[in-house]
Amino acid sequence: MRRVKHGKRAIPSGAACLVALAAAGCIDSKQEAPREKAIAESAAHAADQRFEAGAAAFARYCALCHAADATGYAADHAPSLVSTTFLASASDEYISRGIREGRPGTAMAGYGKLRGGPLDDDEVAAIVAFLRDRGPVRERLSPKPVSGDATLGAAVYTANCQRCHGTRTDRGDAVHLANMSLLAAASDSFLRYAVVHGRPGTPMPSFQGVLGEDEIDNVVAMLRSWATPPPPERTAPPELPPLGEVVINPKGPNPEFTLREDRFVPIEDVKKALDAKKRIVIIDARATSDWLVMHIPGSISVPYYGFSRLDQLPKDGTWITAYCACPHHASGVVVDELRKRGFTHTAVLDEGILEWKKRAYPTIGDPSVADAGAPPPAPVLAPMPGAITTPRLVQHLGEP
Repeated sequence: MRRVKHGKRAIPSGAACLVALAAAGCIDSKQEAPREKAIAESAAHAADQRFEAGAAAFARYCALCHAADATGYAADHAPSLVSTTFLASASDEYISRGIREGRPGTAMAGYGKLRGGPLDDDEVAAIVAFLRDRGPVRERLSPKPVSGDATLGAAVYTANCQRCHGTRTDRGDAVHLANMSLLAAASDSFLRYAVVHGRPGTPMPSFQGVLGEDEIDNVVAMLRSWATPPPPERTAPPELPPLGEVVINPKGPNPEFTLREDRFVPIEDVKKALDAKKRIVIIDARATSDWLVMHIPGSISVPYYGFSRLDQLPKDGTWITAYCACPHHASGVVVDELRKRGFTHTAVLDEGILEWKKRAYPTIGDPSVADAGAPPPAPVLAPMPGAITTPRLVQHLGEP
């Protein structure tokens, strides 16, 4: 073997190569360590920034109903988003889709920009990151559909679930499991996991040991039988029509309202005022995406998270009524802001927009986005004479 002289000692040439490689490796490792540290610090900084952005977005858009700590039930029975079993079983896409598309027919609006909401995909992802920080590592659920008997599941559902979750057509106090957007996003395994493990920290108990495996499968099969096609995804954000005339019946007399608790006006009083051609401003305090889907004719969109349009309202004593679906929280935020700015005649529509619709009072909306509930959707009729409409907005009358 060829030897290389190193001082007085001969070193085998192969060993010399190893020594050289080791020395180079030491140099490389010394250089690599700071680089890896910098990459790790950069990733941690990015994660911190995303968390902070998600926390800020959650506080602005979500905390009103889901509570500041995301444990839910601050308004309209909005569920906890940080229950351990929810975060363990919900995919990022399931959570993101719920934020983007909302739950049509409920107080949960679609907040994605393609639905007419304020959030882009990065902001939605930041909210998901904020929620993920509160929970356990996600479990990987089976993608396979559950095999069960929907007919047998209906009996089990009626006995154990209906009192909280309601029927296919009528919502209860808990999550409405017939919601078309929920069923479109939820896998069978996700639904089954919720039944088996419950939602700790909420009224939803675990049914493990209470129901048999076949009974749980049958309930999931029954829920899946309720599924209907969800609204199609838009390819571009909808355009909010120009504000236009903010006062309904601008030449009419002012109505006389008697407020409950100096804050709430009954919907029948507002309906009578409109029928009598009284002068009034009506604000839709929900996310703009919900206004696009369905709103009271003549109402203007002023979301609870943005007040720039309030500057265009008359400050001459005209009655201004705000509504939402909660039915008091989002509209209450807007009314509080109006009163803070010195508007003297303001009120919250007491029962909210969903009760207005339930009573078959006039609404207009986008027929391409159906409401949740029992299919088939209510018929879409032509606008009433004199109704204010915009492209793709039509009148809904006599809806159940």
